[in-house]
Amino acid sequence: MPDPTSDQPDASRLRRWRELLQSEREAAALYERLAQAETGERREVLRELAAVERRHAAHWEGRLRDAGAEVPPPGAVPLRTRLLGRIADHWSVAAVLPLVERSEKADAGTYDAEPDAAPGMAGEERGHARTLSHLNESRPSAREGIARRETWHRGDRSGALRAAVFGVSDGLVSNTALVMGFAGSGSSRTAIVLAGVAGLLAGSFSMAAGEYVSMSGQREMYEREIGLESQELEEDPESEREELVLLYRAKGLSKQEAGKVADTIMADRDVALDTLAREELGLDPDALGSPWSAAVSSMLTFALGALVVILPYLVTGGTTALVAAVCLFLVALAAVGAGIGLLNGRTAWRSAARQVVVGALAAAVTFGVGRLIGTSVS
Repeated sequence: MPDPTSDQPDASRLRRWRELLQSEREAAALYERLAQAETGERREVLRELAAVERRHAAHWEGRLRDAGAEVPPPGAVPLRTRLLGRIADHWSVAAVLPLVERSEKADAGTYDAEPDAAPGMAGEERGHARTLSHLNESRPSAREGIARRETWHRGDRSGALRAAVFGVSDGLVSNTALVMGFAGSGSSRTAIVLAGVAGLLAGSFSMAAGEYVSMSGQREMYEREIGLESQELEEDPESEREELVLLYRAKGLSKQEAGKVADTIMADRDVALDTLAREELGLDPDALGSPWSAAVSSMLTFALGALVVILPYLVTGGTTALVAAVCLFLVALAAVGAGIGLLNGRTAWRSAARQVVVGALAAAVTFGVGRLIGTSVS
């Protein structure tokens, strides 16, 4: 369809159309080549992806013809396609799918702001990367397969747990390092307490602000993705249905079964949007992350970690306070490390040992620097 805003496209637009045409042809050739090395439903999915790319290529051929411009003939099979095809033949398609998926993700937004693209092309391009992701997931390792089936695996949808873990760890290490620096310099008990309290307050509010901004940006990005999906569902429901069919076929359903599931889902728009968000985007619309939860969690846990090293100096001073602060610091480090290990399903003592070594090294360095500075200034 000719562009209604311009009777004759300029040279830069024609060049852009040719580039997009070449890109679509290469993608179609790649999917066809990978399909040759695959079997069963996965082969059919790859062939359907190739058909979509050929349809996109035909769109750009039509635009060029309508403009009276030369349509370049198909070229030789690209070297990348030949190499990936040989790898797929000798090992497996699964060995090259991550590379293709990464490339598709990088190009997923090609048509988002392309005025000359046909309706639905932007959504189909984004859907390709998600379909490839499902193809990758459909052949998980034994451990991954078990992990997906078990219900006790831990998650952190709101971001609060992640913020809490980083908060207490950062508060403990950073404020202890600060206090050790002052202690090493020979500062008075009052100065050490003031430095520790200042580090606690500054770090807590800094962590809270950083987590709030970070989580807000992440949530807005997720909401935008869901909004785009909602718009695509409204404007081109048939393309969204086809994407669902591809996704469920990539999970192992037959074409007929995938079609029935897709039809059932598409019968209710709210269910369709929720399913597309989860299956295509990998998002849970009900748990996009809470900026306030992350901010408050990180602030409180940072303060808790930062308070540990200050406590002895609130009671006493000198060597007694220093030794007590170091002992509390090491115990807290081990506890935090063990907790992280348990949350991650790792060996608790290994995680504790790693946390102690890293944290103690940071505190020792700042203590030594403080001692050098205190000696040179005195």
